[in-house]
Amino acid sequence: MERPDWVPADLDLDQPNAARTYDYYLGGSHNLAVDRELAQRVIEAMPEVPLMAQANRAFLRRAVLFCVEAGVRQFLDLGSGIPTVGNVHEVAQRAAPESRVVYVDVEPVAVAHARAILAGNARATVLQADIREPDRILADPAVVDLLDLSRPVAVLMVAVLPWVVEDDEVARIVARFRDAVAPGSHLAVSHGTELIPSAVQQQYQRASSPFVVRSREQVLRLFAGFELVEPGLVYAQQWRPDWIGEVEDHPEWSRLLAGVGRKP
Repeated sequence: MERPDWVPADLDLDQPNAARTYDYYLGGSHNLAVDRELAQRVIEAMPEVPLMAQANRAFLRRAVLFCVEAGVRQFLDLGSGIPTVGNVHEVAQRAAPESRVVYVDVEPVAVAHARAILAGNARATVLQADIREPDRILADPAVVDLLDLSRPVAVLMVAVLPWVVEDDEVARIVARFRDAVAPGSHLAVSHGTELIPSAVQQQYQRASSPFVVRSREQVLRLFAGFELVEPGLVYAQQWRPDWIGEVEDHPEWSRLLAGVGRKP
């Protein structure tokens, strides 16, 4: 296929990618034919997928605003994905202009576009790195120069941990970031549940990053060392909705659990 001008020269055009399929679900334009093909097969297996992506994005916005209201002015967005409307820096800096944001993603398209969007914004930057390397992330100048880890930080792990397949590795990653941040820091997590059909997981085996689902008990354990804030670990659209009528009678349709914890 012809290489779009926004695609890095070394990018494999034949390998579907999770970040770019997510961009497609959200109505973005930075995805390839191979990503759209995968996304369509996933949608055939579970038609609610685009709505799930929107529910997840809405949770991210509400979690960021909650952290701002709690006095947090530093954000570390891990697995941030391809930039689209409602990025963390837009939400946080609109509410508190002094907010600082570091985005981290391994996908080169996501990083390239984040750099373009953040040009001229001295309080936000992006780092290309794998969430599986927390020590490298925490030591990188992009983090060290912009974030003061002796003060509270909001660590955002929104729809990224399913792509870390091994449970022990997920626990290690979360614990490393938990131990690195100061008391008063927050952790925001959303994660796919066992309600996601196996047919969807099978489709993603073709992608660059296969994913796993986890039970409520498994997701809850990720908050070890944090105190869950109200309403606890719930379906994404149940987490502090903008208005009570926003939550349907069957919120489990989103198949996403979400929660925010505070480090005491």
